[in-house]
Amino acid sequence: MKLKLDTMTLSSQKNTCLIIGLFEGGPMTNSATVIDKANRGYLTELFKQGLYQGKIGQNLPVFQPTAEYPSLLLVGCGKVKSFSMATLRKVMKGAMKTLMMMDIAHANCLLGEIEIANHAMPSKIKQLAEAIHEGLYRFDLFKTEKEPELKLQELMIHLADKKQQKDCELALKQGDAIGRGVAFTKNLANLPSNICTPTFLEEQAKALAKTYPAISTHILDEKQMEKLGMGALLAVAQGSREPAKLICLEYKGTSKKEAPIALVGKGVTFDTGGNSLKPADSMVGMKYDMCGAATVFGTIKIVAALQLPINIVGIVPAVENMPGGSAYKPEDILCSLSGQTIEVISTDAEGRLALCDALTYCERYKPKIVIDIATLTGACVIALGHHASALLSNDDQLTHDLLAAGEKSSDRAWRLPLWDEYQEQIKSPFADMANAGGRSAGTITAACFLSRFTKKFRWAHFDVAGTAAMMSGTSERQATGRPVPLLVQYLIDQS
Repeated sequence: MKLKLDTMTLSSQKNTCLIIGLFEGGPMTNSATVIDKANRGYLTELFKQGLYQGKIGQNLPVFQPTAEYPSLLLVGCGKVKSFSMATLRKVMKGAMKTLMMMDIAHANCLLGEIEIANHAMPSKIKQLAEAIHEGLYRFDLFKTEKEPELKLQELMIHLADKKQQKDCELALKQGDAIGRGVAFTKNLANLPSNICTPTFLEEQAKALAKTYPAISTHILDEKQMEKLGMGALLAVAQGSREPAKLICLEYKGTSKKEAPIALVGKGVTFDTGGNSLKPADSMVGMKYDMCGAATVFGTIKIVAALQLPINIVGIVPAVENMPGGSAYKPEDILCSLSGQTIEVISTDAEGRLALCDALTYCERYKPKIVIDIATLTGACVIALGHHASALLSNDDQLTHDLLAAGEKSSDRAWRLPLWDEYQEQIKSPFADMANAGGRSAGTITAACFLSRFTKKFRWAHFDVAGTAAMMSGTSERQATGRPVPLLVQYLIDQS
């Protein structure tokens, strides 16, 4: 399906399906008023007769062959006072679900005309484009009965003011690229772990480099990592038949000698907990423990598609965490690439072990900023639920910029403290540190562990355990693609 910006007058839109927003209890939007008047008060009568109320989620296709505007999709927007950017995304996503069931080829979205405080038209168009892709997303790769093919060939987003066309065209391009990149991220994350192995992720990195000339790859195998001294990362992989990989993606968007921004993504393709074995119910969803890796891949894909003038390096420690006779054990002591030693308290705190060596490996790229993304702790889900990603950082300005990007992109994060007092919880009597600090403040102590490998950087850590995938029982598991929109917005702002 093709996304386009439309600047034609409303009177020339009579041969396409118009998507218009209606509020519960009024008032009518400008386009709704015009359409209602041209169609002899049809919309007003729907409200009067109680056939339509404008509640959120109430979408009504209308076809009147004899009317001036014969094809409409009425989208309920709720109360006008509570309409926000989050509401806009929600109603657009719902509208796409309805459009997928309609036998139409062309549609024109007029939802951008709705005023939202502190959001100009380009911002709304970018969000609409992302929500359109979100509404279209489905993952039926392994189903024998596929969902029907989408009949919609072209979807336009209406722009009444041509003076804003240049900015809105750019916003549409960005939103379209982000929507497609988020879908790519979701597809990677939703794959089962018998397909999405560390070797499979290596192949995906090479495929990205083949598609985009600005991307190059460098892959380290286990022998190379052993020679370098990546004892923490390799310990996680000991119990698995799947060989570990350190996947490095470089995007060069400028010829200037500019230090890159490093994105480091946790790539545990399945996490059993190792010898600290998880309960059976907790195993479901552990294919999503590589969402950090999928985020890095998706973000770099979008940046390459947009050709942002910025340099980025993506580093993914890809491993599988399994139990067994050769697997690492609690109270083992590991030597990391940094030379610091780690006592293993839990083999289910494996993500930070893989990440710490990847973070140290970052040093050779001399990055100006390092951001890691990981489904790291269940404690994060308890603290923040599924609405906000946890953000911890050693740099206030970086934190401010990332939080601002989260607000702009409707992909929000919340800062947690990284005070020295929490470091006490990961002390070990036998090594430089322990890999777990107990139940209390688990998200913070995990970040404290990582902070010991990032002292040379301006660094931020995203714990996305609650936001990268939704886990509403066994039948409604789904990757979300977060925090790709936040990271891309941050990189757009930086470039």
